[in-house]
Amino acid sequence: MSANVPLAVLFDLDGTLIDTAPEFVAIGLQLRRAAGLPDIAPEAIRSSVSDGAVGMVATALDMATTDPAFEQWRQRFLDDYEKGLGQHSEPYPGVCALVSTLASVGIKWGVVTNKLSRFAHPLMEIMAFDPPADIIITPDDVSHPKPHPESLILACDRLNCPPDRTVFVGDHLRDIEAGNAAGCATIAAAYGYLAEGESAAAWGANAIADSSLALSQLIENQLQ
Repeated sequence: MSANVPLAVLFDLDGTLIDTAPEFVAIGLQLRRAAGLPDIAPEAIRSSVSDGAVGMVATALDMATTDPAFEQWRQRFLDDYEKGLGQHSEPYPGVCALVSTLASVGIKWGVVTNKLSRFAHPLMEIMAFDPPADIIITPDDVSHPKPHPESLILACDRLNCPPDRTVFVGDHLRDIEAGNAAGCATIAAAYGYLAEGESAAAWGANAIADSSLALSQLIENQLQ
């Protein structure tokens, strides 16, 4: 294995490793109906997935985060999501084969996400990657979530892998900022949950993958 081959590959979760948007869209539309609002285009909710529950609830209900009822709706969103966790989510095409390939050549893999542990760990178990991730880092493990590099530095430390031999893949500017600040090679997942009009080319990643299959090929090329 040459010196420039990565020793670990880390992934953001939502919009990078797993397509969770169908679940969030379904819940967002349910909330609108419960609030007596008409349906909106699913893509409107999908594009807000990277903004977390706050962004999705604000979009789904056309509600300001300062609204006195906002927190109640946010909690309902999270509870509904937890109840049906994983029912409509699935790994992006090619990523299951990719992580199996990584493991077969001795490269560790894992997840560094801003998704809370109560959701991230069960979801990863449901998805049944083979082999399972060597590490999963969530905001519960650090003081500062992405875009701060702490979570990536922690992942590299626990994997005993230097950041400059680690690749981090993410579908949001904060992922690339965190990866770059940690000293990792970064790949922008342009197929993920980008806002309307947003371009992954502006994030400063070392490479861009326009699809999950292209991502798999890009990483596998680095193993040769």
